[in-house]
Amino acid sequence: MSIDQPLTLSGSPGSPYTRKMLAVLRYRRIAYRFLAGSRRLTGLPAPKVRLLPTFYLPDEAGDLQAVTDSSPIIRRLERSFGARPVIPANPALAFIDALIEDYGDEWLTKCMFHYRWHYAADIRKSATVLPNWMDKPLSDDELAAMGKVFSERQIGRLRFVGSNDITADTIEHSYGRVLDILDRHFASHAFLLGARPGSGDFGVYGQMTQLAHFDPTPMALATESAPRVVAWVATMEDLSGLEPEGSDWLDPAALPATTRDLLCEIGRVYAPLLLANAQALQTGADRVETEIDGRQWVQHSFPYHAKCLNWLREDYRALTGTDRDAARAAMAGTGCEVLFADL
Repeated sequence: MSIDQPLTLSGSPGSPYTRKMLAVLRYRRIAYRFLAGSRRLTGLPAPKVRLLPTFYLPDEAGDLQAVTDSSPIIRRLERSFGARPVIPANPALAFIDALIEDYGDEWLTKCMFHYRWHYAADIRKSATVLPNWMDKPLSDDELAAMGKVFSERQIGRLRFVGSNDITADTIEHSYGRVLDILDRHFASHAFLLGARPGSGDFGVYGQMTQLAHFDPTPMALATESAPRVVAWVATMEDLSGLEPEGSDWLDPAALPATTRDLLCEIGRVYAPLLLANAQALQTGADRVETEIDGRQWVQHSFPYHAKCLNWLREDYRALTGTDRDAARAAMAGTGCEVLFADL
């Protein structure tokens, strides 16, 4: 089904996934109209689950549907618009790119939610700024009331994200390591997999728009220890002027040490969570209890993470011959390979 331009989407500047997808559209030079906050055009369908951003795209019958999952939307846009793709042409590198994107979307968002709703200064900023992006101008009383309701709801969701007193140290140590890895990487490379951005860049970027550019506590850490990351986030905002070449992608058989370090971080924290969550769901448990980075990890089991693991495994199964060998070699010794050990 073809997609008419401009695309319509709704979202908020305080949503990392909204920022992710707006940056994708700008880079790919796909025309769009953006409905900020809760504004809706008359006649647009409502999503089954209200998440940001929401795209309004035609189904097979040509009827508009509300679609909210950023990674599948990126892949649909790849099929519908040929120019300036964000998925590498090399299948092995595309697989590594998908792994990095999933890590950004599903692990770094734990860092984002944790810092935003764990520390008083961050809660205060979010409660007083984010409601102003929702819909209409707010009086002081309206802002105070909405900020209280919004912050209480989001703090209550931390148990599903995995941020709690038990997991806090693991999350914060992981954030500190990824800042160090990315800052060293951007000393030599413009993007995560070469001289052009992949979907993994946009996944990491989306979370970093909040961690490194909005929320006070993680923003201060990034400013102090990872200035290149702070600068990279600003650059990623609008890459419409970049003119990419096919040769700009890295060779998956010769990834730089810093890319390997990033894969090691994914294997260190995200891979064990995916496996433990899958095991919990398989046994019917509503609670994940495991060890991550040498510390106890406890959170509610999360069916969406099982979908993520299945999607990554489907991508891996689709690799054949030298492409699978290249992907396996790229992951060897990083800890990521355990996700695909039996495939």
